[in-house]
Amino acid sequence: MSASQPDPGIDRRQFLGRAATTGAGVVVGGGALGALVPSFAAAKQGGVKKRDLEILGAAQIAEALAVTTYTNIINTAAFFTRLASDDQGYLKAARQEEMSHYLLEEGVTHKPSPFTTFYYPPKMFADAQTTLNVLVTLEDAFIAAYLVGVRDFSTADLRVTAARIMGIESDHRTLARVVAPGVAAQDGGPIEAITGIQKKAESVDPPNNNGYERTLRWTTISKAVAALTPFADKMAAGKAGFDTSKAYKFQPFTPVLPEPLGEFHSFLG
Repeated sequence: MSASQPDPGIDRRQFLGRAATTGAGVVVGGGALGALVPSFAAAKQGGVKKRDLEILGAAQIAEALAVTTYTNIINTAAFFTRLASDDQGYLKAARQEEMSHYLLEEGVTHKPSPFTTFYYPPKMFADAQTTLNVLVTLEDAFIAAYLVGVRDFSTADLRVTAARIMGIESDHRTLARVVAPGVAAQDGGPIEAITGIQKKAESVDPPNNNGYERTLRWTTISKAVAALTPFADKMAAGKAGFDTSKAYKFQPFTPVLPEPLGEFHSFLG
């Protein structure tokens, strides 16, 4: 079965194994990353370790899921067309940023994500409340996952890079909460509370409601894998009550970031 057609059902250990296999046979110093940010490739001449590849493989799946989510909000969610231009701009920029993250990680593993078909809860792109709940849930998970990278990556360069990506995921979480009150009345707005991964409805006033990023007490990447599995595996999606009648494909593209100063450049920023 091809990478774009996952097995009908896998357990979380298999999921993590496939994520780790994404980076098998890694050869650092060329490929997509060499073209994107040569300094990253040059700095990784010593290669990466198995634990690094597990985290990177899971991160690639997460970024492919993020790109797919933002793409379908922009292209298919009716409420998007009635948002203010700056709120639309956030969602468009987030899509570009997540794709940039994906390519950065693919440049280390030298393999695409082993999962490129995703599933969502019912009414994901038809109901604005559902869309924003799921979007914040995913960003919550991405933040906690990259904090695992900050904890567990084997080199300072990888740890700092994880922190830099985590900061952007934090921006995305806050800005998703900024969007909520701007949802039009005909789309169920204004939305005043959003329920994220911790299953608690939280007021969107203020949208930046964290004094510290939430680790979710995840100390291993397997916790992130558990959160991602229903989105990536059809059997797990069905068990979670997701809509398995429609699958959404990850469609890679060449990103253009909003500001050149905000691009990766190097480990020194």
